[in-house]
Amino acid sequence: MKVDLQQPIFKQIAEVTNKHEIPAYVVGGFVRDLFLNRPSKDIDVVVLGDGIKLAQQFSANIPKSSFSYFKNFGTAMVKTHDWEVEFVGARKESYSQNSRKPAVEPGNLNDDQNRRDFTINALAISLNNSDYGILVDPFNGIQDLENKIIRTPLDADITFSDDPLRMMRAIRFATQLRFEIEFETFESIKRNADRIKIISFERISDELNKIILSDKPSIGFNLLFDSGILQLIFPELAAMHGVEVIDEKAHKDNFYHTLMVLDNICVDTDELWLRWAALLHDIAKPLTKRFEKGTGWTFHGHEDKGSRMVKKIFGHLKLPLNEKMKFVEKIVALHHRPKVLAEDGVTDSAIRRLILDAEEDIDALFLLCKADITSKNKVKVETYRKNLEQVKQLVVDVTERDALRNWQPPISGEDIMIAFGIGPSREVGLIKTEIREAILEGKIANNPGEAYTFMLDVAASLGLKPKL
Repeated sequence: MKVDLQQPIFKQIAEVTNKHEIPAYVVGGFVRDLFLNRPSKDIDVVVLGDGIKLAQQFSANIPKSSFSYFKNFGTAMVKTHDWEVEFVGARKESYSQNSRKPAVEPGNLNDDQNRRDFTINALAISLNNSDYGILVDPFNGIQDLENKIIRTPLDADITFSDDPLRMMRAIRFATQLRFEIEFETFESIKRNADRIKIISFERISDELNKIILSDKPSIGFNLLFDSGILQLIFPELAAMHGVEVIDEKAHKDNFYHTLMVLDNICVDTDELWLRWAALLHDIAKPLTKRFEKGTGWTFHGHEDKGSRMVKKIFGHLKLPLNEKMKFVEKIVALHHRPKVLAEDGVTDSAIRRLILDAEEDIDALFLLCKADITSKNKVKVETYRKNLEQVKQLVVDVTERDALRNWQPPISGEDIMIAFGIGPSREVGLIKTEIREAILEGKIANNPGEAYTFMLDVAASLGLKPKL
C-alpha cells in the first residue's frame, strides 16, 4: 500500500534522509492516527543510522526550528511552528525481570517494529526515494485498525512482562479508540497483572489521567477491574465493587454507579480534576456502610470521610498535592449537600452556607450533582432534577440579594482589633464567628453598618469596650 503523505514536512525530512543516504520511516502513533483520521502534530521517525545527526541536519534546514537531543536515549527532538518531530535510531531491546528499562542496541526496521507495543502502533511509512510512501505492515496492523482490535505484535506474555506499563496502555487505547482488546491479549494482561508493581505511580497515574480524559472512561475502569490491575493500583476504588444483601435488602453497586457518574460528567466538562472528584465522590461508602433494621443500608458521613481520603489517595498515586487536590477534597465533601437541601426543605441560611462553603466552585459542584443522578426510575430522575434546579435557582437568588458571591466578611479580624484596642485573641475569633453566623441566619444584613452594630453587642457580652 502506498500512502499519500501530503504535509510538506515529510518531503523536507525525506530530502535530508536521501541527501545523507540514511534510510528513515515515519512510525507509530502518527501513522495509526493518519489511518483513523485523528489529528496529530507529533511525528516519530525511525532512522536506520544516527537519529541525532539526522535530526540536527533536518533542523538546520528548517527556519525557526528548535533542536534538542538526549544522548543517553539516542533520541532528538525538532520543534517547528506546527510539528514536533522525534528522531530515533532503529533498535532492538532486551529487558531484565525487575525493570522496564531495556538494554538497547542498534537494529534494523524489523527489530524496531518487533519492539512496538501493539500492531496498530507498529505501522511504518517509508521516507526513502526508492519506496517513498510505501506502508510497511508486518503484523497486519491495518486489518486490526479496521477490525478495531488491540493486539500485541509478538507473544503478549513477553510484551507485557518486559514492560508492564503496556498493559495499561492497551486499556487506555481501548478506551480512547473504543477498540476491543483481542481475547488472548487480554488473558495475558490478566496473567501478568501483578507485574504492574514494578511501574512507578507517576507512570500509572499518567495513564489513569488519559483514561479519565477520554469520552467514556468507564470502558477503561471496567477493563482495569476485570484484569485485576485496579485492585493492585487503586484498591479503594476496587473495594466499591459488589452488592451486599441483608433481610432481602440490597444496596446499589457503588463501583458501577461511580463509573456512570464519571461518564455522565464527561458530557458536560473536560476538566480533569472535576472528573477525579466524580470518581472519588463515593469513595468512602465501603467504609461507612451500615445496615440498620427497619431502614436498610446507610452510608452516613461518607462525603466527609471521602474528602479526608483524597489526600492519601493522591499521595499514593503521586497526583499533585496542591490546589487541585484541595478542589477535589472540597467537591467530594460538598457533593451530597444540594441533594439533602432539596429533600429536607431549603432555607435561606442553608443556601448561604452552601454558597460560602463552595465559593467559586459552586458551578462545578452542581455539575457533579447533576451527573450523580443515575436512577433507572424515570419519575425519581425527574424529581431529583427538578429539586436540583430549585436549589440552583435559590443559590442565584440569594447570591444576588445578599451579595455573597466571592464573599468577604464586612468586619475583618483587623477591624475588630482596632475597634477594641486588642491583639490577636480568642475574643477576636468569637466575634468574627458570631458576625458570620448572624449574616448566614439572616439576623443582620450583609453590610458593614449592621455588622458593626452587632459586633458591639457581641463584644459587650464578652466584657470588651470599644477604644475611644
